[in-house]
Amino acid sequence: MLRTVAARHDRFGLKSPFRIARGVKTDADVVTVEIAVAGLTGRGEGVPYPRYGETIEAALADIAAVTPALAQGAGREELLVLMPAGAARNAVDGALWDLDAQLARTTVGMLLGQPPLVPVETAVTIGIDTPEAMHRAAIALGSVPLVKVKVDDQLVAERIAAVRSALPDARMIVDPNESWSMDLVEAIQPVLADAQVGLLEQPLPADADAALAGFVPLVPICADESAHGIADLDRLQGRYAYVNIKLDKTGGLTAALAFADAAQAAGFELMLGCMVCSSLGIAPALALASRAGFVDCDGPWWLAQDRGGGVRIEGGMLHPPAPGFWGGV
Repeated sequence: MLRTVAARHDRFGLKSPFRIARGVKTDADVVTVEIAVAGLTGRGEGVPYPRYGETIEAALADIAAVTPALAQGAGREELLVLMPAGAARNAVDGALWDLDAQLARTTVGMLLGQPPLVPVETAVTIGIDTPEAMHRAAIALGSVPLVKVKVDDQLVAERIAAVRSALPDARMIVDPNESWSMDLVEAIQPVLADAQVGLLEQPLPADADAALAGFVPLVPICADESAHGIADLDRLQGRYAYVNIKLDKTGGLTAALAFADAAQAAGFELMLGCMVCSSLGIAPALALASRAGFVDCDGPWWLAQDRGGGVRIEGGMLHPPAPGFWGGV
């Protein structure tokens, strides 16, 4: 029986602007894929990211190019050959996992031999603003266990201090999104240590991170834009302690699972991240949450309206989606 394959552009408005070092978002633009057979439909989502040269139009074209193979039954392993890593493949891979679990009358977790999902601690993100506004935003979060602070190369100490004073007990990630120089990385170490920052995420541009080789930081450093897959791991040795796994970078859960295995075998710790997305982009990533020292999956928290039945974030805890939302029964 032939499958039917559909892909579309969905847009989700944000409840407030999301500002990072490279720009401001007011909407989440995603690609949604649905693959149906025998009365069952698997769904997946990907977020084309301009930082990597991706667009909605190109992603939809890439999916259209493999639609005949998918209709004939191409599976997740074949997809690794048919499509390059990226948001388009992530959307298709997610739909195939969802469909496979439904066809097997089970869940993705059970297919992977994992226990049922439980709530996990997730970072909630504070975007770049004045220190005063970031302080107010941190207070508004209440007592959360983990906070992520977006910064650029201006007022770094002041912004970190403003959030830390509002959330004295929360674990903290600081994320400059490639906006720092090595001089700033070195100079800011005492500030990070004094603020008890737990992780510094991708401070340098990905093409300039050789400067981190041999540097001994006071706070562990995580590769994000520098870490896409297994082929990057040798280069990252001696520069980073953590790698941030995002399904839109790896091109889906299938590749992300292999990347996580290889990264941990190579001695890296794991961070689990996401783009600004709906719950359909988060649900597959939860298969990796228990392995990550830091989970940063608050993408849907920024949406004015998420997909029905999706994840919930309450008090900094990420609750799994409703049964049947994604990943089988």
